[in-house]
Order: sequence, then structure tokens, then C-alpha cells
Amino acid sequence: METLALSVGIGLVVSLLFSELFGLASGGLIVPGYIALYMLHPWQLLATLSVAIATYGVVRLLSTFLIVYGRRRTALMILIGYVLGMLVRQTPWLGPQEFTVIGFVIPGLVAAWMDRQGVLQTLSSLVLCSVVVRLILVLAVGMELGS
Repeated sequence: METLALSVGIGLVVSLLFSELFGLASGGLIVPGYIALYMLHPWQLLATLSVAIATYGVVRLLSTFLIVYGRRRTALMILIGYVLGMLVRQTPWLGPQEFTVIGFVIPGLVAAWMDRQGVLQTLSSLVLCSVVVRLILVLAVGMELGS
């Protein structure tokens, strides 16, 4: 089975269990599976979380001028996360070559959950779920998951 598909599947189960047990979402159902695959790439994790936090801030700022609620707010988070992620990808002087965003919608999903339940709660549950997913992946696939 493909590692990405396995990681996302395990991430779905872990996210659902974590949400039911603790009442906290981990940045979207698919996010822990993606983050678990990039645990050995700290620059990509930093870039992704930085874009998510920036997206959260931009939408919060825009919401002082615009009326943005519900689906529109979520769509705006994903759109701005996409745009900021693309800017990071197109700007090589921002940092090392590895400083790139994971996926296209991941930062927006994380930002949307930061907005719903708080930054610290979202980041804490995301880290915990991703570590559990990574552990299960290492046990299932083995150490060839390494890079």
C-alpha cells in the first residue's frame, strides 16, 4: 500500500479517536497523516505551521473589515493559506531550500481550526496526533519510512 494513503488513513482514525476522547480537533482530519510523513523535515514543518499562523492572522485582520463567517470564513482560510503557501514556494530567499509548505490546503485547514478552537489547542492536538500516526506508521511499515 502507498505510504501516503496509509498515513492519511491512520491519521483519519487517530484524529477521530482523539476528537471523541478529548474534544479537540487536530487541524483537520487529513492533516496529522501528512504531518506524520514530514516529521524528519523540520524546515517543511516550520514553513507549514508559519503559513498556517500567518493565514490565521490575515483572516482575523480581514474580519475586522469584512463580514466573514461559516463556510466563507473556512474557504477564505483555505484560499489565503494556498496563496501564502505558493508565495513561500516561489520565494527562495526566505530560507533553506527545504523551507517549503506541505501540501496546498494543509495550512488553511490548520488555520481554520486555530480560529475555531484556539491556536494552542490546535497545535497541541496536531502534534500529539501526528506523533501517534508516525509511531503507528513506523510499526506498520518499518524504518524505511525514514525519509
